[in-house]
Amino acid sequence: MAEARFTRQYYAPHHFVALPAAFIMALYTGRRYWAVAGQDSDDSRVWFCLLALAVVLLITLVMLRQHYALTLQDRVARLEVRQRYFELTGQRFQPLEQQLSLGQVLSLRFAGDAELPTLAASAVAEKLAPADIRARIQNFQPDPMRV
Repeated sequence: MAEARFTRQYYAPHHFVALPAAFIMALYTGRRYWAVAGQDSDDSRVWFCLLALAVVLLITLVMLRQHYALTLQDRVARLEVRQRYFELTGQRFQPLEQQLSLGQVLSLRFAGDAELPTLAASAVAEKLAPADIRARIQNFQPDPMRV
């Protein structure tokens, strides 16, 4: 039986190096600062600054996971436009998509079914900016689930 292959679920430099290192650094500097807190000394100031930097780094790394979610949402939105275009026209969207930026594709997803094929062709032919694409949409379909 063939061994199942899974895609990578963790980004090693982020999950196994930077995040644990920042967490350990925050704990260590917090412990060292706690030992000298309340003293008016250079040591207390240095440990406070290092603690503040460690906490900011840790928060930044934790917030980076939001970037992963937004990247995934962009992929799903692109697939949504591809699927809708295929269902409406019976043709693949990729030839048009290769000539469009991600912003243009994401703008096309707000178009109604009746106007999507012609708007996609116009976006390619006229090299419309994402704002121009949204301005031409007659039947705007908002996406309230986007983060």
